[in-house]
Amino acid sequence: MIPVKNNEGSNAKRGDKGWSSVSVAGDSRITPFGATMRHYKLDELPGLWDVLIGNMSFVGPRPDVPGYADKLEGDDRDVLKLRPGITGPATLKYRLEDEMISEYVAKKQAEGDKRPMQEIATEYNDNVIYPDKVRLNCYYYRNYSFIKDIEMIFATVLGFKVKFAGEEV
Repeated sequence: MIPVKNNEGSNAKRGDKGWSSVSVAGDSRITPFGATMRHYKLDELPGLWDVLIGNMSFVGPRPDVPGYADKLEGDDRDVLKLRPGITGPATLKYRLEDEMISEYVAKKQAEGDKRPMQEIATEYNDNVIYPDKVRLNCYYYRNYSFIKDIEMIFATVLGFKVKFAGEEV
């Protein structure tokens, strides 16, 4: 993991300037225990209850952070027709999202970018990761396959990659 300089301190709270819903590896808001839980996806276990009572499915797009679904336009809004899932193509591709964002932030800082860490992270999420997740989830909506769902469940549990939308996720 690449160390990232945090320019805004660790006391920012939801709604404060400098607070972001985008997290990076080493984020001070996440405890070491929480980071381990997230890395191994153990924080998803409570989602099984939501699957059992019908609020979620095993495979589908992850529920969006507030504010992001509101930005969807046109055919991209089709993903809102799907029941949220514990895993899916975007979840698999971005299973190490925190680390990817952290590496991007470190690269930008090494290039001399002086903006706060969370601002750089949000930029990368909003301009690269989120649009790609929408693309993958729209593809999932338009090309649903029960067999692909089974593959994605096994890929999630066993940690291997599957071919989806012409790429390995």
